[in-house]
Formats: sequence, structure tokens, C-alpha cells
Amino acid sequence: MPNTEPAQAVDQDRKQERPKRRVNSGAPWKRFSYTTRVTISFALISLMTIIVAFGVLSFVWEGHFQEYTRDNMERTADSTAHAIAENYMDAKSWSPDVLAPAATTAGLNRNVGIQVVDANGTVRYDNYPDRGKRSSLAPTNKSRMVSSPIIVDDEEIGSVNVWVYGSDTMLTQADREYRDGSYRAMLVAMALAMLISIALGMLFARSLVNPINRMTRTAKAIKEGDLTARTGLTGEDEVSHLGETFDAMAEAIEKDRMMERRLTTDVAHELRTPLMAIQATIEAIVDGVFEPDEERLGTIDAEVQRLSRLVDALLKLSRLENRKIPMNKKRLNLGELLTDIIGTHEAYVRESGLDLIFEAEPNVEVFGDADMLRQATANLISNAVRYTPEGSITVRVARGDTMASISVADTGIGLSPEECKMVFSRFWRGDAGRNRAQGGLGIGLSVVKEIVDRHNGWVRVEGEKGVGATFTIFLPLYDENREKNKKQDRGNARRDSNKAK
Repeated sequence: MPNTEPAQAVDQDRKQERPKRRVNSGAPWKRFSYTTRVTISFALISLMTIIVAFGVLSFVWEGHFQEYTRDNMERTADSTAHAIAENYMDAKSWSPDVLAPAATTAGLNRNVGIQVVDANGTVRYDNYPDRGKRSSLAPTNKSRMVSSPIIVDDEEIGSVNVWVYGSDTMLTQADREYRDGSYRAMLVAMALAMLISIALGMLFARSLVNPINRMTRTAKAIKEGDLTARTGLTGEDEVSHLGETFDAMAEAIEKDRMMERRLTTDVAHELRTPLMAIQATIEAIVDGVFEPDEERLGTIDAEVQRLSRLVDALLKLSRLENRKIPMNKKRLNLGELLTDIIGTHEAYVRESGLDLIFEAEPNVEVFGDADMLRQATANLISNAVRYTPEGSITVRVARGDTMASISVADTGIGLSPEECKMVFSRFWRGDAGRNRAQGGLGIGLSVVKEIVDRHNGWVRVEGEKGVGATFTIFLPLYDENREKNKKQDRGNARRDSNKAK
């Protein structure tokens, strides 16, 4: 039988490596999509707003409506009492003609009760809905009806009472129908508002989620190897800014990947050339074509040293970036320090057909590592020699208010503004004049930047195509009081650490 254990083991490893999506069973809200959650949130907020608005509006509307209907009843009672008073002034007694306005009012309002009572309490008129019964339907609770006095010659001879049958709020049937219709209209309007809020919530959620989904798709494409994928988001809102930042990050990743590929090609070529030379020489010696004399061994030694320099450069940059190289900082005079560098590089510059000019202001002091600063300056000089076909190289040391500067200017092929932005990137070399013919892996300037960063300074490049370039290192000037304070702070920190232990 075939052995299936290795395959099962691979499948098991893949299952373990595959990320599992966590589902929080205790939070069902998180199971919904973001669009659904935003839409539900809009709906709930709208519902709460509608309920509160409907409650407040109903309370206020009901109060105003009841007050309005009571005012209508009072006006009815006042107008009836006034008409009866005028008739009584002419007749001087209670008669059907005097009470005619009450009957007229009762005829116009079928569900309104009207009662006329004289000053002695005798009921002179009462409209009866049931003519077979002679009992009055007037409410015993005076708050459920309105009364208006009948005044004749400044004397109250009676009163007119008005009420509404079957109503505690003076609402007639027409009033109740109008009120109920108003409530129905409000409910319909609130339902429409609810639907509109849900629709707007869904549109808003989609407008917010769509760019996020686009970024997700772009991130997935980049993950799968398509480094050219971009979100394409633009605008002034926060999500658009996030999309623009994401695109900038993707562009930086693409450039870094291109540089890595370029590095692989460069390193392969740079290592292949000396290795092939060593291999060819050794094979020729083994085959007896060449004698193992001093010349052949010297060739092998030179190529081995070239390999060693390439590997050392890569290791040095890696150690600088990882802060693995310790710093031996002390008080340094930059003019005196760079005099030695100028002396060791003068012959090298002269052999390249260039002039080397050195200018230094006196007493320019910094606090730093002498070997690292020598290396940074040497790298700038070597870089200038490599890209300067003719002319001169000028090294200057100057003193500012708070910073010291080391500048290396050349009259070489120069740099464009775009190249100035990239020149300190690892393994970067320009395409036009900065090709492999000049040698190097494009890490010398990266080493310079790392050294300057470790000295709390910065490096600047200025250039123009066909004119030349100037690299300037800025370092903090030496301040005796500041260095004393730093040493004291470090001592206090060590003592506190020992006490803690």
C-alpha cells in the first residue's frame, strides 16, 4: 500500500497554517456586514426620533386642539346668550321667540347640547335627543360644559350651558374626525420618513464601504503579487486620504521590490565577475595552461579582496541599520579629522584626473565617532570621484549657529530633482550615468545616511544635471554643558536601575 503519511502531514500543516476566522457567538451584531449594521443603526435612530417626535407632537397637538374646541364652545355659548338677551329685552319675559337662538344653535350642531337656565334655576330650554324622555342629558360635572351668562340691563337673568354629547373634551364628531385624520397623516409621514432614513442609511453605508472594499481588493491583489494595484481614491474626506496613503504605501512597496530585484541582479553580477575570474584562473592552473606564479596568484588575491569588499559593505550597512555597531563618541575637531581623509584620498583623486580642494573653518567641534565620520566623508569623496569625469572636488567644513557641516561638491554629471529624492535609498543608482560601469552596489550613500542619523544629524543633496552635485552633512555642534547633562542623566538612570534590582 502507498505511504500516505507524508501527504497527510502536509495537509495537517496546511490546516494549521490556514488562518481561522473567529466568530464571536456572544455578539450576533458583529455577524452582520458593515452596510447592514449602518442601515440598522440609521433605522433605529430614526425610529427613536420618530417615537419621541410623535409623542411630543401628540401631547402638544392634543392640548392645543382641546383648547381650540373649548374656545369654539365658549364662542357658541356667548353668541347664543347675547342673542337671547336681545330678544328678552324686547319681550320682557321667557317665550319661545326669546329662546329661538338656542333652538337655532342646537339645529346647526346636532351633537351639541344646549340648555338655557333662568336666574332661579328653572330650565327654560333643553334640546333632548330622546323626545320620549323629559330628562335632561346635561352633564352633572360642570367642567364638561361651558356656560355663558345672559345679561340684560347689567343684570344676569340666566345662563346658557353648552356641551358635547359623549365627549369629555368638547370635541364634536367633526372635530374628532379631523383629529384622527391628523394622527393618521402624521403616522403616514413618519412611516415615509422611516423608509427614507433606511434608504439614506443604506446609501451612506455603501458610499462608506465601497472605498473600504476597494482598498481590501487592492490589498488582496498586492498580497497575490500584483504590485501595480491601486485604489485610485481621491478626495478631501478621511477615507479618501486613507486611500491616497494606501496607494503611496503600495507605490513605496513596489519601488522597494523593484530595488530588491535590482539588488539581486547587481549582487549576482558583481559577485559573478570575480568568481568567474577566480574560477577561470584556477582551472587554467589545474589544467597546466598557467603556471601558479606570482602574477596568477595576485589575480586571484585581487578578486578575493574585491569579493570581500562587497560583502563587507553589505554587512556594514546591515549592522548600521540594526544598531549593532557600537559608537565611540568623543569630542572631535572636524577640520583636523578630515585633514587625514584628504591626505589619504588626494592621490586617488589626482589619479582620476581631478583636483581636490579642502577648506575648513577653525574650531568646528562635534561629539561623535571619528571612524564613522571618516567613513561617511570617504564615501562622499569616492562617490564624487566616480561620477565626475573632469573638473574638481571641493570638501568644506563650516560652522553654523547650532550645526556643523561637511560638504562635498563636484563638477560631475549631477542629479535631477527626482534623483535627489532617491539618492539615499538602498541599492539605488541612476539609469543614465550611474550604471555598473562606475562600479559599486549603490549602498555607499545609504551608509552615509545611517551614520549621520546615528549622530542625530541629517544629510542634504543639491544638484543639477550636467553641472554637478553637493552633498552636505549636518551635525550638532559640541556643547560641553549639554554633554555633561547627558552623562549625568545616564548615571542617574544606571543608579535607578541598580536600586530597582
